[in-house]
Amino acid sequence: MCNPVSMNALRLAAAVSLVVLAAAAQAQPTFGNPSPNAGKETSQKANAAADQAIYQPVVYTNAAKKGPALIVLPGEIKSNNATFMQKFTSNNIADFGELELSAANFQVLERTNLGPLLNEFTLAYNLGDPQAARKFLGMGKLKSTKYIVKFDILKAEQVAAAQQGFDGRALGNMAGLLGVFGGSRGAAQAGTVAGAGIGSVQTSETTGVWIIGMRYKILNAETTEQVANGYAEEKMEVGTTSTSVLGVSQSQQGGVSLDTMVQRLVQKTVWDIDNKYK
Repeated sequence: MCNPVSMNALRLAAAVSLVVLAAAAQAQPTFGNPSPNAGKETSQKANAAADQAIYQPVVYTNAAKKGPALIVLPGEIKSNNATFMQKFTSNNIADFGELELSAANFQVLERTNLGPLLNEFTLAYNLGDPQAARKFLGMGKLKSTKYIVKFDILKAEQVAAAQQGFDGRALGNMAGLLGVFGGSRGAAQAGTVAGAGIGSVQTSETTGVWIIGMRYKILNAETTEQVANGYAEEKMEVGTTSTSVLGVSQSQQGGVSLDTMVQRLVQKTVWDIDNKYK
């Protein structure tokens, strides 16, 4: 016959185990780092820089309030910057818009519901053709659409750049010459050693700053008339730094990527829409 105290202890242990297992089941998945440099100084520096660029969810002010039904159409990219144009399409930006508007509790209707008619639907709103727009809005889920939202990139350009560095070879040569003119063998050897040490020192630092600007437009789904618009800009800084002394070198490069900048601009504009147009 089991001791009542032992039975209570077993029940308590079982309950604790269930709580631990439930907590483990609800925890987000974690992943290892297979890099051979994991945990080393270079890894720590690179990860610290990457942490500044990782996706950060925005707490939208009116997220508790359900927003009207809307469709995000591909906007326009009016920048002529080749780097930006190679990396982005208007569909990429619309995808970010759908993600953030959903997070702000708007009823986002999938563009895929339009299927092959997406281009005609987009053209109807770009031309401000209410009759063509109404023809599409009579289809299924699209009947509940109140707004059409577009995000346009108006500016993407590098506006500033700066660089500085130090090359010790000239000073190293001077130190070697001073040793030679010192008048003794010891002075010459010391000058040679000092010159080699100073000459090995090389440092460089470069920084570039971009400005990216995004406009949003909200159109009445039935009339195609513009209901509202807004604009936001963000600075993007990218930089590199390197140092080399006596054959020992280190370098770093980093900054927020164009992808991250576009997503942050979408977050800023959606925050504005959430505050003003629910």
